[in-house]
Amino acid sequence: MKNYTITTFILLGLTDDPKLQVPIFIFLFLTYMMSVTGNLTIITLTFVDPHLKTPMYYFLQNFSLLEISFTTACIPRYLYSIATGDRVITYNSCITEMVLTDLFAVTEFYLLAAMSYDRYVAICKPLHYVNIMSRKVCRRLVFCCWLSGLLVIISPLIFVLNLKFCDSNVIDHFLCDASPFLKISCSDTWFIETTVLICAVVTLLVTLLCVVLSYTYIIKTILRFPSAQQRKKAFSTCSSHMIVVSITYGSCIFIYMNPAAKDNVTINKVVSLLISSISPMLNPFIYTLRNQQVKKAFNDSIKKVVALIKK
Repeated sequence: MKNYTITTFILLGLTDDPKLQVPIFIFLFLTYMMSVTGNLTIITLTFVDPHLKTPMYYFLQNFSLLEISFTTACIPRYLYSIATGDRVITYNSCITEMVLTDLFAVTEFYLLAAMSYDRYVAICKPLHYVNIMSRKVCRRLVFCCWLSGLLVIISPLIFVLNLKFCDSNVIDHFLCDASPFLKISCSDTWFIETTVLICAVVTLLVTLLCVVLSYTYIIKTILRFPSAQQRKKAFSTCSSHMIVVSITYGSCIFIYMNPAAKDNVTINKVVSLLISSISPMLNPFIYTLRNQQVKKAFNDSIKKVVALIKK
């Protein structure tokens, strides 16, 4: 991690208006704490409750871990910047933040695809579900998700590390995102931008294809159920995942498939804020509020804690 002339960068953040700094800090701090608390609760419940020892909750456990990692990679640094007024970030720290956020984000897409496959097997092949989605298979799928994320970001990262920075060191963002980072380089970034775009589009299309195919078969199977109650129950097991998929893919497709949005710094910041702060906070609520097993496990855990305190 070595550049030519510039060793530090300045992150401008979301806004320069001093009146908005306190509300932004409070908002981001609360969403971050709720995100970490909510996702840690899900991880804890999947560990301690025997009813949640299924492939579906194993994937959810890993998804929650990814959410915590992703939001922690960028939000605390920005909170520190608002609190202290120190907007300076070193070259190494900026590259590290970029690598981590990209790795966690890409891995999340592949994990969402794996989760949709799990729902496909559960609904379309229920009699073979235990054999197909064994613990060994689930672990391999999660490992492949992380490996895919790593492989996707390696080639763009190699090119980014060779960029030259001559004059400007001001990044118009609240995190070290690839797009504003490339804009201030004095190197020719056309090839890198093309590589980043190809990697992003391939990741979106491959994982989205898996999701769409899985849910196409799921919907066809559910519609053939004779009972309306069976159909409702089957849809409810997929609804949480479908909502999270819609939020995640919708925001990213909006950026990469809309050139005007991609070049608009304000829109880019807003979408990044949605992905890095608001989405990780909402996901635990989406999964728990629409999932009776998780709610029951949470209530049982609270009762056990209360019983221990009374003793």
